[in-house]
Amino acid sequence: MARFSKLEVLQTFKQTGMVPVFYNADIEVATQVVKACYEGGVRAFEFTNRGDFAHEVFGELSHWVAQECPEMVLGAGSIVDAPTAALYIQLGANFIVGPMFNPEVAKVCNRRAVAYTPGCGTITEIGFAQEAGCDLVKIFPAGEVGGPKFVKNLLAPMPWSMIMATGAVEPTEENLSAWFEAGVTVVGMGSKLFPKKAITEGDWSAITEKCREAMDIIKNVK
Repeated sequence: MARFSKLEVLQTFKQTGMVPVFYNADIEVATQVVKACYEGGVRAFEFTNRGDFAHEVFGELSHWVAQECPEMVLGAGSIVDAPTAALYIQLGANFIVGPMFNPEVAKVCNRRAVAYTPGCGTITEIGFAQEAGCDLVKIFPAGEVGGPKFVKNLLAPMPWSMIMATGAVEPTEENLSAWFEAGVTVVGMGSKLFPKKAITEGDWSAITEKCREAMDIIKNVK
């Protein structure tokens, strides 16, 4: 069962402005990465369903986070169908993110009052997702569907929209300023926060520093 309410999750997204996106099959690596992000000020983290037995890693991570990073809102990403969403919710996911919109996933999440953020590439898809109760919608892949200009143009006729940008997001002042000035609520960021060298060498402090720098930039540009 989710430790945080849907409202608390959405508020965390709005307040922090960033959700790291990460997957690793090794629970030891996963816990160290989450801890490094937590120490860098991150309070929402998306663990993606991208490998065999990923849900088992997530289950262990969920228990660990509750004890070691109690303010961290942990969610599951890359969810494409309702059974998988239900599985992760049962394992403690506080939010569900997908690369595309699936109405059946929305039903499962709504029934359990869990935030569902689907990936959308057009304004019509965003509208359908909002009708299904998705408060926060992800534009994905953000750099390919129009970037910050797409966000700015969609908010003109649909100013009530809450948007997460994932893809083509980088921890630089120029990039993050462009997204937040366009009107995004939050950004999702993956590989740019987690250099392969840092993961391989276990340089967790480097990840903490990258997160801290990104969070400081977002705080200044929001």
